[in-house]
Amino acid sequence: MNMRPMKPMESRMAAIGLLLLMLVLAYFILLHWWFVAPLRDIDSQMDDLRDTQSRYAAAIAEKPQLQKRLAELGHSQTDSSTFLPETDPNAAAAGLMQRVVDDAAAHAQEGSCEVSQKMPVPNPGTSTNEPYRKVVVSISLHCDMQPLIGLLYTLEKGKPYLFVQDFSVYRNPLLTMQKSGAAPLEVQFTLGGYVHAPANAAPSTGNAGANSDNTAPGDD
Repeated sequence: MNMRPMKPMESRMAAIGLLLLMLVLAYFILLHWWFVAPLRDIDSQMDDLRDTQSRYAAAIAEKPQLQKRLAELGHSQTDSSTFLPETDPNAAAAGLMQRVVDDAAAHAQEGSCEVSQKMPVPNPGTSTNEPYRKVVVSISLHCDMQPLIGLLYTLEKGKPYLFVQDFSVYRNPLLTMQKSGAAPLEVQFTLGGYVHAPANAAPSTGNAGANSDNTAPGDD
């Protein structure tokens, strides 16, 4: 089958189309991938850097206000009632134990609640990197359920901030058998708080053990 020769106009259109195709291929092969694409990538990176710089500049501009706010918060925290009022750990331990005795007595109208044993916990594991010194006491109770709930709520929700840990509770079956009603719960826990004295300060020469009491408050 013989192909019909192209007319002069068709030849010119085919030549123009082929020229355009060659120019597009030449652009992508010689210019776009070697020059245009890297320049666009650099421009995108510069936009990201300008955005990052603007964020850092805004943060630096706010630095004085942030430092002032942190100083105010630190001063407020130091002067607040969130810490134990004593500065000596031994005195703070004695104050904690007396606080438990007083709070237990305050809830006694809700049922039986007696402190059977109270003593300081030596070396409560405060790290030298901590800005305040931790004080911990060990507490044992004979307590009914309702006053126990009220006592724990009072200790953990009031001020100064106190932390109940190592909590255990059980009911002595022998006492239950001896009584017509349910025997009081046997409760043990540690109660901790913090004093303003730095954690790495020299310990007090006082004897914290002198404040321990192994009898119920009624026997004092």
